[in-house]
Amino acid sequence: MEIINSMAAKNYPISPAKIGNQDGFRLPRAFSRDYPHLVSASGRIEVIDENTLLVRLEPDDETSSEETESLMMSLFLDTLLSEAIKDPDSLVPYTKEMSDEIDELLSDVTLDA
Repeated sequence: MEIINSMAAKNYPISPAKIGNQDGFRLPRAFSRDYPHLVSASGRIEVIDENTLLVRLEPDDETSSEETESLMMSLFLDTLLSEAIKDPDSLVPYTKEMSDEIDELLSDVTLDA
């Protein structure tokens, strides 16, 4: 059976996970980065045959932009930390001069409330 979708097919490896007293599957972080709106989604699994499952996720339409921004910031910081661990020599100390330069650049910037 071939399923045709307008979206490019992406495959993500999963691994078994014990979550409390429940059995589940763990998805890689790449899935969360590619589909942040599905991270907190609930849904259903349909068993197609013994080794094939169809997962249908239903994103929560009431996810606030604040929650989305929080997720994106978390993913961004995770990426920064990962890069810093891989190459600690690439880190540059944040200096008073850098702070003063940024303050000067932003001095005339006004934000809408």
